[in-house]
Amino acid sequence: MATRDWIWIGFLGAIWGFSFIFNAILIRELGPMWVSGLRVAIGALGCWVAVLALRKAVPRDPVLWVKLGLLGVLAYAIPFALFPLAQANLASGVAAIINALTPIMTVIVSHFWHDGERATRHKSLGVVAGFTGAVILASPALAAGGNSQLWAIGACLMATICYALSLNITRSFKAVEPTVFAAIALTGAAVIAAPVAFLSEGAPVITQAETWGAALAIGLVATAFTFQIMYRILPRVGATNFSATTFIAPVSAIVFGFLLLGETIHPTHLIGMVAIFIGLLMIDGRLPRWLGMRRAAG
Repeated sequence: MATRDWIWIGFLGAIWGFSFIFNAILIRELGPMWVSGLRVAIGALGCWVAVLALRKAVPRDPVLWVKLGLLGVLAYAIPFALFPLAQANLASGVAAIINALTPIMTVIVSHFWHDGERATRHKSLGVVAGFTGAVILASPALAAGGNSQLWAIGACLMATICYALSLNITRSFKAVEPTVFAAIALTGAAVIAAPVAFLSEGAPVITQAETWGAALAIGLVATAFTFQIMYRILPRVGATNFSATTFIAPVSAIVFGFLLLGETIHPTHLIGMVAIFIGLLMIDGRLPRWLGMRRAAG
């Protein structure tokens, strides 16, 4: 990849890692459903501004709108609620580490998808390594009988399954312009998430300026802005290279969680992160290529 593409990937990974910090700030005053509702609503507004500014044509097929809206619920509304829900009992860095399992979950879902990519031996080994990392992450909670942490880890894993399913479904919407795709999908997510938040958590009460700042930042920067970059560089760099963002996000979340929120990351968490990263390297082919090159050189 070109140097500028690596810079963009590093930039996106850092922002998405920081979104876990925004979640930690938001859940001080808001329930997880409102964290999700505000994020997708603000993100949708930002994307529609981009659609208008770029003068993109908007499809008029109501069936397509419904399909994209429902996809938005699966891809955005549900996982965006599950992560802040989990972070009530889980450090931001740990939640970000579990989020790095998304490519591994995608391999599993894609293998069984009707037109998905079948798992190779290296990818299967990567899945095993990734889940080993998840077990290592859960081991402190298992040893201490921490049911709340186990439940939180399970919620994060469920979010990665939502991402994996939505990534496979998204393949059927290749004809939809990316900016418009994001705008309609986020709108559908907001239409569902906001009423559910009202019914389950009541009207939101925000008294602190930092809560408003986190809501605007996670909606406009970590969602609307990053989606515009992602959909533009993804065709150029490919999915495998773009998956490097999952290496950067946990590091970003751990560093800023420690510096800004005083969160603690235990050595066990770092060991789990290493196992997950090894799994990612196996899945995208980097580790087998490196080992093959070393054997050839030796």
